[in-house]
Amino acid sequence: MPIRRIEFEVAGDTVVGDLHLPNGEWPFPAVVTGGPMTSVKEQVTGTYAAALADRGFAALAIDHRYYGESGGQPRQYEFYPHKIEDLKATIDALAAQPDVDETRLGAVGICLGSGYLAHAIKARSDIRAFVAIAGYYRDVPAMMAEDPQGFQDRVEQGREAREVHEATGEVAMIPAVSLEQDAAMTLQSTYDYYAERAAHPNYKNAFSVMSREHFLQFDVQSAAPDLRLPFLQLHGPNALNPAWADKFFRAVPGEKQQVSLLSKGQTDIYDDPGIVADASDQAADFLRNVL
Repeated sequence: MPIRRIEFEVAGDTVVGDLHLPNGEWPFPAVVTGGPMTSVKEQVTGTYAAALADRGFAALAIDHRYYGESGGQPRQYEFYPHKIEDLKATIDALAAQPDVDETRLGAVGICLGSGYLAHAIKARSDIRAFVAIAGYYRDVPAMMAEDPQGFQDRVEQGREAREVHEATGEVAMIPAVSLEQDAAMTLQSTYDYYAERAAHPNYKNAFSVMSREHFLQFDVQSAAPDLRLPFLQLHGPNALNPAWADKFFRAVPGEKQQVSLLSKGQTDIYDDPGIVADASDQAADFLRNVL
């Protein structure tokens, strides 16, 4: 399937994306994809964008600002308000493509991309459907209640790092994934995916410590009551926190479907060919019916 590189600006910074295009006659129905923290377009969003293009949808995967080929400083900054802004601008850029049917737009999120997209689309009328695949439905009050002091300590660590950056320009970094030291992600499965299976020259195994000030306080659950468009949730017992997925699904007031997705864990949903095919088939069938 052909891939078109597109570039657009958000707040003066260049955002770079890969638009995966189907074969056949256009204009095509289209989706924007959103992905996990620290990820780039050559990883899980690109995998699903390619799969959806193979099923007849133009699908756009981007590097958010501060990541990959996109611009912005500081690098490796997981700042959720800007990620949401990027996705809003991505929807506009997708709709402006000449071979895209701007009246048939959807959104497909994977892992935390589901949360970023939920907040990006909740007040928009141009997105007609939302698919969340193995979403990370962060429940900040629950996280705070589980470890109040540890949660606050990490937020404070991020605030201190931001103040140092503002005063000196220095950006404190830790690994995005590691099994041996403080990192944004410390599970074996995430290490195996980002450091090995999905390793790519555009991906940097780094996470700015200042991200923790705001990232830890990013609540996904709060977007659910405002989602009044058709919603398909693909989740499973071995994906991230099924209880949070169920809570989010119950709170969505609009038309919705929930389908179990079988996996060994979270990250095999990102790239296992059989799981990607199953999830993409489910997503494509749903999108064809509602777009």
